[in-house]
Amino acid sequence: MDIRKLFGANVRHFRLAAGLSQEAVAERMGVDRAYVSMIERGGQNATLLSIHETAQALHVNPADLLADPPHSAGE
Repeated sequence: MDIRKLFGANVRHFRLAAGLSQEAVAERMGVDRAYVSMIERGGQNATLLSIHETAQALHVNPADLLADPPHSAGE
């Protein structure tokens, strides 16, 4: 999987798990909602700083945003 898509999928997963909107995450990061949307779609090449800021906004470890998703039992 493309690392940008993996990062985006993980951001979306943690955002939804936290019950946050893209707007709320963007506000915490100090960016526009469209930027968060681009990240989640895998269209934004995140910098180390933006990975760190995203992790802080979601209250997760930065490594969690780059980790492969767990495989389901059938795989």
